Amino acid sequence: MKLLTHNMLACTIKGVQNGFPLKIEAEEVVEREADFDPDFLRHIFPKLEWAAFLEGARALGCAEGLPDAVPEGALEEEAFLRAFHHALLEVHLEEGALVCPETGRRFIVSKGIPNMLLNEDEV
Repeated sequence: MKLLTHNMLACTIKGVQNGFPLKIEAEEVVEREADFDPDFLRHIFPKLEWAAFLEGARALGCAEGLPDAVPEGALEEEAFLRAFHHALLEVHLEEGALVCPETGRRFIVSKGIPNMLLNEDEV
């Protein structure tokens, strides 16, 4: 699971008010090379929640070169774009779990696929 996916997921258990961002518990992290596309990165950046992305990058050990707050003009700097690209698209959570920040419910990630299915009593 890429951090791009993680940034779009939330806990949807009935009654949960604070289901985002899901905490990452990483057991296995792998890197896979991806084509560098600065235009895609500039396009997707406004759609991401930066603080959640940065928290995920730290949990996966790939936050190097990523600032706490993105300064104006960073999307034009190649060093920032490369660090952003690496964390967003090349680092994958293969095995582990995503944890609801409110309930502590663990959603297992197996072979890179998060299982976000809810139990009957959670719907």
